[in-house]
Amino acid sequence: MTTTEKIEGKLDKKIASFFKTSKIKVSSNQVTYEKFLEDKMLIIVAIRAGIPYSLFDLIQHYTPFSESDWANFLDISTKSLQRYKSSPEHHFKPIHSEKIIEMAEVTKVGIDVFGNMDKLKLWLNTPCYALGKLEPIELLKDSYGKEMVISELNRINHGIFV
Repeated sequence: MTTTEKIEGKLDKKIASFFKTSKIKVSSNQVTYEKFLEDKMLIIVAIRAGIPYSLFDLIQHYTPFSESDWANFLDISTKSLQRYKSSPEHHFKPIHSEKIIEMAEVTKVGIDVFGNMDKLKLWLNTPCYALGKLEPIELLKDSYGKEMVISELNRINHGIFV
């Protein structure tokens, strides 16, 4: 079992636990990480409830982003992230929870397209002509940029190269 598969298993358990222990009513008994990322209503409910640090920590380890990348995406300092780590019961504000889920979505689509984390990380950090010669990671700070990156990943997946 690879490290990625181990983290995916932990993510499945943490997502299921998050929905079981919260006051959120879920129609399905078992919500997996993948099902969660595909269900916009579950995402909205999770954003409003706030992503707990323990779930963020797993997502952070699953994605190709460094701690400084995360601090940049969330518009908070790395010291704040480290402080949140020392209080595992911390729940992120909805604005931060939304960004955490957006980065999880980018990672999921990227892995679907490239097949592994190393290739995704290389693509994210390489200037892309279709994205104005910017590195895709530079566009991920805001929602419009994230949508552009996901659109480009979908075009690559369908063999449409600009």
